[in-house]
Amino acid sequence: MRYLMLILILFHFSLAFADGRDVEYQVGGDTFEGYFITQQSSQPLVLLVHDWDGVTDYEKRRASMLNELGYAVFAIDLFGKDVRPTAVAEKRKLTQALYSDRKRMRTLLNGGLAAAKQLGANVDNAVVAGYCFGGAAVLEFARFGADFKGFVTFHGGLATPDGQDYSKVKSEILVLHGTADKAVSMDDFAELAQTLEEEGVKHEMITYSGAPHAFTVFGSDRYREDADLKSWQRFTLFLDQNLRSN
Repeated sequence: MRYLMLILILFHFSLAFADGRDVEYQVGGDTFEGYFITQQSSQPLVLLVHDWDGVTDYEKRRASMLNELGYAVFAIDLFGKDVRPTAVAEKRKLTQALYSDRKRMRTLLNGGLAAAKQLGANVDNAVVAGYCFGGAAVLEFARFGADFKGFVTFHGGLATPDGQDYSKVKSEILVLHGTADKAVSMDDFAELAQTLEEEGVKHEMITYSGAPHAFTVFGSDRYREDADLKSWQRFTLFLDQNLRSN
């Protein structure tokens, strides 16, 4: 019954979009625009990090789905207000700029967290999750010791930057990955698993057969329904275990 409910939510074009709102905030004098949806301030929070498209209807739809399950969601913006690239070259340029400047990435992640707190979101009972580029950013959050109840990455970049490690991680990491991903290889997956084990970080890592990179993106030729539904089910169980058992 629980799985059926998740399927119905996944394919339901929720009217809850109308309950969410775009939120402008400042980081270092620059303007960013996130997305916030909540029913009440005490709700457990999911901090959501976008893929390389920026905060679009995809993140808003995922936020709506999570809100229907009882979570507040704040989607962080790492690119800037009105920066929503459509060309691959521009997407690559924006993400590479942050991959090359990890200090800047961390500043923007913390800026998004601060914005959520200012909105009254329950940042003390929160999990951070992200897709693709956002998944890589989630691991950056984890490595610098951000105080969340969990970290979740969907088909995200898994490589550990030179000079970084996982010694400051404060909670469990959940990695949801496609076995057929050509952008982030199973070698990357295995290397991260070994690193987390060696450093004593609690983790769970799952791969889905036949799932390519970006397997959760609705309407794309990479979308894989089976992997999307299974990963969503594991994600929502993770949220329940880490945010509602306190």
